[in-house]
Amino acid sequence: MRTYDFTPLWRSSIGFDRVFDLLNNPRILEGQTDWPPYDIARTGEDTYRITLALAGFSQDEISITAKQNLLTVAGQKAEASKQEFLHQGIAARPFEHKFSLEDHVEVQEASFENGLLQIDLVRRIPEAMKPRRIAIGSSGSGSGRPARTKTVEHVRAA
Repeated sequence: MRTYDFTPLWRSSIGFDRVFDLLNNPRILEGQTDWPPYDIARTGEDTYRITLALAGFSQDEISITAKQNLLTVAGQKAEASKQEFLHQGIAARPFEHKFSLEDHVEVQEASFENGLLQIDLVRRIPEAMKPRRIAIGSSGSGSGRPARTKTVEHVRAA
């Protein structure tokens, strides 16, 4: 894997160290397989859905864990089948799949039906982090501090 030097970007950005570390870390995808197959879809402006195809698993054999910026979906069959298979095309091996989440993305709900696990995610940005217009006050008192300040208006990001 190729690593990039993000030093020029660090000079003009604050608080993005974790992002650059994630980009340069080859272990992010280490151990990840493409099984079970999954889709990630945008279902709205701030909503997403992860769908995993888990044929052969029951709801009790699947666990979903959401921890700071990381969603982990794991599955383990309860016990091995005692049948003698002539051909076994439905995978029953244990799995663990990790999804990196943005800072303000939360799991809204999860459902399991017809062998499909659906996890709905929503991005909730706190009011304090939304873009806002800051008014510049005039210094009329001579003390260097603004004499008046206007209220802060929230603006919608493009």
